[in-house]
Amino acid sequence: MISHVHLGVRDFPRALAFYDPLLVRLGWRLRFVDAALPRAAWQPPSSGRPLFVIGVPYDGRPATPGNGDMVALLAPDRAAVADFHAAALAAGAACEGPPGLRPQYHPHFFGAYVRDPDGHKLCVCCHDPA
Repeated sequence: MISHVHLGVRDFPRALAFYDPLLVRLGWRLRFVDAALPRAAWQPPSSGRPLFVIGVPYDGRPATPGNGDMVALLAPDRAAVADFHAAALAAGAACEGPPGLRPQYHPHFFGAYVRDPDGHKLCVCCHDPA
């Protein structure tokens, strides 16, 4: 259903250094890096799509996060949610909600929220029972 998600970044080397170790924690692998554009993309372990892409905006203007925009990344289990959250904070992200159950979504929703160095809001979550 979704082909890819693209987040605009202001500092491509910083964003690449931030995202690459975090997405590997979720089992995603780097599909490509093109420093000339610059762009990078990761894909999930089980298929070639959807892609998670970072890069500078095409129009050349500064990247800015949208109010209310969020990308939610699926984690294989609850431990991966907590690991991603801790690693993101160590890499410079701001906490928007610590790992934990969010029963207001459904009884097994376990998630955490961060803002990346460019201000994009990310959720990492697991929908499976403990």
